[in-house]
Amino acid sequence: MPATLRQLRERRKSVSETMKITRAMELIAASRVSRAQQRARQAVPYHQELVQAVADLAAHSDTKHPLTSEKPDALRAAVLVVSSDRGLAGAYNSNITRMAEGLLARLKAEGKQVDLYTSGRKAEEYFTYRHVDIVQSWDGFSERPHYEHAKEIGETLIAQFLRPTHEGGVDELHLVFTRFRSLVSQQARIVRLLPLHLVKADAASDAESATVVAGVATTAQEEQESSETRLAETAYSFEPNAETVLDTLLPLYIINQIRFALTEAAASELASRQQAMHSATDNARQLIDSLTRDANQARQAVITQEINEIVGGAGALTAGQN
Repeated sequence: MPATLRQLRERRKSVSETMKITRAMELIAASRVSRAQQRARQAVPYHQELVQAVADLAAHSDTKHPLTSEKPDALRAAVLVVSSDRGLAGAYNSNITRMAEGLLARLKAEGKQVDLYTSGRKAEEYFTYRHVDIVQSWDGFSERPHYEHAKEIGETLIAQFLRPTHEGGVDELHLVFTRFRSLVSQQARIVRLLPLHLVKADAASDAESATVVAGVATTAQEEQESSETRLAETAYSFEPNAETVLDTLLPLYIINQIRFALTEAAASELASRQQAMHSATDNARQLIDSLTRDANQARQAVITQEINEIVGGAGALTAGQN
């Protein structure tokens, strides 16, 4: 049934109000994403120095550490999924949850029991709705994470890794987050945080290895990054000893990796929301134009009908008088 003129005008008004909201959300996301990018850039120097410190320590020490010890028969793995607290961010959350589901399925196919941890309400709601048990979740800071948030998450996961498997500990730790490439490009990634894989090699020569640890491909659809640190050849002495330095430095390295992922995810979330709201605003504008044309046509049809009725009535009166 064709819409009436009144219905078309009411719908156009409703879409116009919605467009105001999406436009405002687009502007807010645009203002916040620039600050998120700035915070990510400011964290890079510290990240690079910490990576270099771990690399130098591993290069000149043969000390074994629990965080770097591979377990030959890994039976249990932990997965941390970083999502957003709010929606209206396009495919941002669906890309993360889809990649996390693929990782969970692969780990279970390998015969490993999986403990799921989430950061952000959307991942928690997604897996809770699908009856997937979540060991612990964190939320409320997806758009602006701080070091304290990464420290709380990191200390919890490190404690689980150091705990024996038969007491509920885990043998591996994987991180699923979104890497910020640009305002129009964000990429969901998988990183194996623990155990650390230290690789002796030349100094890092590309920008990516200076900010995110080098990765290895696992499947055609999915790229998994292992925590490999490139080692430089420099003379070092450790005080009091290498074991003490490792005990202090490696947890800081893991926490910083989580902080880096949270910062990248925050910038990706805001960029995705800006794109989604920009598309919604454009679609609303096109819909308003279409409704305006339909309303004009309906109005013209009403006027034409009224004219025809007047002419017909006048003709009938004239015929009656004759």
